Amino acid sequence: MSNKHAARLPRPVESERIPLKARKVSFSWEDTPLHWVPGEPFATHTMNVLHLLLPAGERWFVHVYKQVLPYIRDERLRADVIGFIGQEAMHSQAHDEVLPHLRELGLDPTPYTAQVDWFFEKLLGDRTLPPGRARRWWLMERVAIIAAIEHYTAFLGDWILNAEELDRRGADPTMLDLMRWHGAEEVEHRSVAFELFLHVDGSYRRRARTWATAFTALVFLWQRGARFFMENDPTLTAGRASFKDFYLSGKRGVLPSTGDMLKSIPRYLSRTYHPSQEGSTEQAVAYLASSPAATAAERRAG
Repeated sequence: MSNKHAARLPRPVESERIPLKARKVSFSWEDTPLHWVPGEPFATHTMNVLHLLLPAGERWFVHVYKQVLPYIRDERLRADVIGFIGQEAMHSQAHDEVLPHLRELGLDPTPYTAQVDWFFEKLLGDRTLPPGRARRWWLMERVAIIAAIEHYTAFLGDWILNAEELDRRGADPTMLDLMRWHGAEEVEHRSVAFELFLHVDGSYRRRARTWATAFTALVFLWQRGARFFMENDPTLTAGRASFKDFYLSGKRGVLPSTGDMLKSIPRYLSRTYHPSQEGSTEQAVAYLASSPAATAAERRAG
């Protein structure tokens, strides 16, 4: 391999890699208000979209990864993928358990979650394809889509861990712990999906193409979810969601900034990109060591 070619390969940061484990967390929602970021219904509902997207999305992750396990020839990567599956299953469960509380507060997400279920189960689900090349192509395509999505979940995880403005605004501590526990685990396992993609396929053309698919789908689903919440919030008389609202919320520090999100695009598309170059495993592990839900899970497990 030439030095020029080697310089263009992804460069992992080995010190950022740690063994993964699922933490069986639980949360109590009875004291969490509908607008858990006080005075910020749009920011609240934009983050609440996670409760709608993640149960179906992360079940889909697990389903796809169980299919790809036979293609993994590296035992350490296999262990990482199994740890990833365990963490994603817990994320799905934890966010799913928020939905009954939203219904109790007068906001029934069922019409939107039905659309999300269709997206992951039908549009991105298994297809009736003959064994061989076509079936493998569709599996590799979905593995690449997950790698692209995980770039953004890690980005959001890093953001929520550092979103001090939410603390200053008095965000509900239980919901903030859910978001930060989840975000910390996204940072903790941020390299797994990308390394799996490199291991089983690694085509740069596929990486770029599926990034476009994933980014478009996330923007579409997220804006629909935010709009759904704002329009159906029983406490708002004229709820709406717009890009301007997102931009201004980012300027206030209660959502990720538009500029930071746009800057993340060329990083993922760089040929030398590796997720371990972003975020901090040390910070993620430190939060998990202090998270009320995660530490309670550790005590129960011990």
